[in-house]
Amino acid sequence: MDVALSDMLLFVSVVREGSFTAAARQLGVTKQSVSERVARLEAALGVRLLERTTRALRPTVAGSRYFERCSTIAGLVEEANVEAREQQVEPTGLLRVSAPYLYGRRFLAPVVAAYLGQHPSARVEVVLTDRRIHLVEEGFDLCVRVGPLDDSFMAARKLGEGHTYFVASPAFVAEHGRPTPETLHAFRSVATRADERWDVGGRSIPVEPVLVANDFEIACACAVAGVGVALVPSIVCRDAVEDGRLEVLFAGSAVPVHVLYPSRRQLPARVRVFVACMGALITPMRPLG
Repeated sequence: MDVALSDMLLFVSVVREGSFTAAARQLGVTKQSVSERVARLEAALGVRLLERTTRALRPTVAGSRYFERCSTIAGLVEEANVEAREQQVEPTGLLRVSAPYLYGRRFLAPVVAAYLGQHPSARVEVVLTDRRIHLVEEGFDLCVRVGPLDDSFMAARKLGEGHTYFVASPAFVAEHGRPTPETLHAFRSVATRADERWDVGGRSIPVEPVLVANDFEIACACAVAGVGVALVPSIVCRDAVEDGRLEVLFAGSAVPVHVLYPSRRQLPARVRVFVACMGALITPMRPLG
């Protein structure tokens, strides 16, 4: 005899509610129907699932194990139903998004414009900051995270990787020579922090910069002007490298870029749709060369 999924879900309701009567009320059926369907389930499985007395109803040892399995299935069914219903829900209300300055300036505008153009009842607030925000505590729906993830309870979708490169102008190289990982420490440099250290070939090298600028755009522009060697993201230096104003000396590091949001379950339509827009419209950053 086959086991019906509907009877498995009904059995979960009976155990959770603690009685046939309460389960019948919750499901909108008769107590007799609930009792008959549980009996049919037990007959199909060939095992007693419930101990019935005049005062109580509780699962047997086999029933307890079966309930655990069926509860997992019930959760998946509910999640599938919620997801299917939300496919028909129009995103509305305010969506709060956070991203690092550099990434937000380069990538978010087309996504926001497409999202608002397709969903006139929606609103968006974009907050750019380079500090690591706390989504739930600060009231954000999602954020872009550049670097390793440490929010294990968050849902994440990878958007690509960010690559960094050591660069210098052709004029700087012609005058001072081409740095190597071993000789880099001896060259004039441009850094984004006074205490910066550069990871080169598995070694951490302290930097004594002639210029400290806490902005990659300024660091890149000064490298173009011949001030010194700079370590900058590819999205900042790509144009200058491709048109010959900068030379790539060697690669730095590659870090993952994700969009984070609190949970995959019962995800609001505004979050689901915006994340889908990001995946569709943001082209993963490709390495130089």
